[in-house]
This record gives sequence, structure tokens and C-alpha cells, in this order.
Amino acid sequence: MSLQDENRSAPTATDVRRWRRYLADERAEAAVYRNLAARRTGEEREILAALAEAEGRHEQHWIDLLGDRAGRPLRGSWRTRVLAALAKRFGSVFVLALMQRAEDRSPYADDDDATARMAADERIHGEVVRGLANRGRMRLSGTFRAAVFGANDGLVSNLALIIGISASGADRHFVLLSGVAGLLAGALSMGAGEYVSVRSQRELLDASAPHPEAGQAVADLDVDANELALVYRARGMTEIEAQAHADEVLGGRTVPSATGPDEHEAVGNGMSAAVSSFLFFASGAVIPVLPYLFGLEGWAAVLLAALLVGIALLGTGAVVGVLSGASPLRRALRQLAIGFGAAAVTYGLGLLFGTGSA
Repeated sequence: MSLQDENRSAPTATDVRRWRRYLADERAEAAVYRNLAARRTGEEREILAALAEAEGRHEQHWIDLLGDRAGRPLRGSWRTRVLAALAKRFGSVFVLALMQRAEDRSPYADDDDATARMAADERIHGEVVRGLANRGRMRLSGTFRAAVFGANDGLVSNLALIIGISASGADRHFVLLSGVAGLLAGALSMGAGEYVSVRSQRELLDASAPHPEAGQAVADLDVDANELALVYRARGMTEIEAQAHADEVLGGRTVPSATGPDEHEAVGNGMSAAVSSFLFFASGAVIPVLPYLFGLEGWAAVLLAALLVGIALLGTGAVVGVLSGASPLRRALRQLAIGFGAAAVTYGLGLLFGTGSA
């Protein structure tokens, strides 16, 4: 009997605790995928159900190792249990993005008690979830981008404006008036700019799409010259791929099609992006104004405004981090540093050019 087999036959208490934890996490992850699948249809439902089934195989591995030592089922980690609850009630792209991070952090690659196949499964699961999360990001990217960046711009620009004016020695009413003016001007500018940006992107995509009547010319093309292949080469196929696809079209085995995905969904709708940008910029810009609205002034108002904006910046940064599959904490701190850095610069300029220097 090998040393490994002996260790397997008499696991230590530490081994048993670790295996039971793995077992609980596998059960919790399977519950996340089942709950997500219940809120999906079609292909996404099948993919998520397959992931849940794979987690069940991993679960069985730890049950076999534990044998009679499995004991009463443990609860999964708090993070996975929260994800399972969110998946059951919302089934959103946020859950998929967090599951992507969870799969990427799998410890199986460094654990001799997990098989190489299980470690490979976890790595591939991460890629599958990444693909599903990306579908969700594509569906909401246009409007969501406008909302998140609108709120962030409102927070940073109005905090910087208010702190700069406060540092110049202006009274509370002037600071408040400047904050409200900055809110309205910025929200209108953001909304208009977002509408123009999205509309321009969609128009560029429309200009790049195949002409709707181009397919009618296929029947009359010269089969020997096969200029249809030039169309596919111009759209990114290699010469061999373009020739093969053109031959299929001319042979009636397939229909003419554009190459590459339809990107309109990722760009979003111009009006919805404009409205989101306007509303979220305003919601962000109003936060640093609140202390002045409630009668505070001087350092008390500045510090409270900075505190409120800091909390909001941490929130928007964390949301962006979750959706991008990156560390929410790192993105939150980066957002905070950028916002407070801009405010510090304008505060310094306010001191430099304020009423005290006149």
C-alpha cells in the first residue's frame, strides 16, 4: 500500500475539516447554479444546469473520501450562501460576476486530495461563467455605463466645485447656489453628451452593416469569378475562409451573412442612456450639496460632504469591480482616491485664489 493510500485510509482531523468545508462549498455552489438556472430559459438554463451537475460530481468526491466522517452537513461559506440567496431572488449578472471570481479562486490546484480533473473543471467553470456574465454585461452595458459613470462624475465634479468655492471663503448661500447650478449644468451636459455619443455609435454600426438588398444579387453572381469572397475578406475573413464561405453560399448550402457579432445591444439605446446619465449624475451631484441644504457651513459642511461622497464613491467603485470580475475593494479604493484627489486640487486652488488673497 502506498503512503498516499495510507493517508487516505487514516486522514487527520485537519483533513476531515478541510474535506467537509469543500463538501459544503460544493453544495452551496451547486445551489447557486440551480437557482440561476431556474430564472433563465433556453441555452443559458441548460449551461447553468450542467454546471450544477458538475458541482454535484465534485460533491460526491468529497463524500467518498469522508465516508462515515461526513457527519452533519456544514453550511457553505457566507459568501456562497449570500450568492445562492441572491441568485434565487434576482438571478442577476452581479451573481455571475461574483461566481466567476469564486471559481477563479478554487484551491483544488494546490490540494493533493482534489483530482487534477476537478481542478481543471473549476478552471473551465470560471471561463463558462465568464462567458455567461459577459452576455449579461452586453445586455446592460450601454445604460449601465451611463448610470455608473454619470453618478461618479456627479459626485466628483460637484464635490470638487463645492470644496473649491468653500475654500475661497464664500458664504453658505453662494456655495449652495453654485452646487445646484453645477448639478443642473452637469446633468444636462452629461445627458446630452451621452445621447449624442450613443446615437453616433449606433449610426456608425448601421453604416458598417451589410446593405439589406445586397443578398438579392447573389443569385446573379458569376460563379467562376466569385466576387462574393471579396465581401467576406473585406469583413475580416482570411482568403481561404472567405472562399469557402462564398462557395457554400453560391452552392445554396447556407445564406449570406455578415461576419462578427451585432454590437447594437452593447452600445445601448440613446434616449435610455441619456436619461440614465442625467438622473444618476444629478443623484450623485446632490450628495455634496446636502450639508449646505440642511444649514451647515464651513469645515463642518465640507467634512460631511466629503464623508458622504466618499461612501458613495466606494459603492460605485465596488459595483464596477464586481461587474468587471475584478476586486471590488481595489476598484472602490481607486475610485475614492481619484475623487478625493480631484477635490484636494480644487480646494488648493480655492485657497490660492480665494477672498483671503485679495
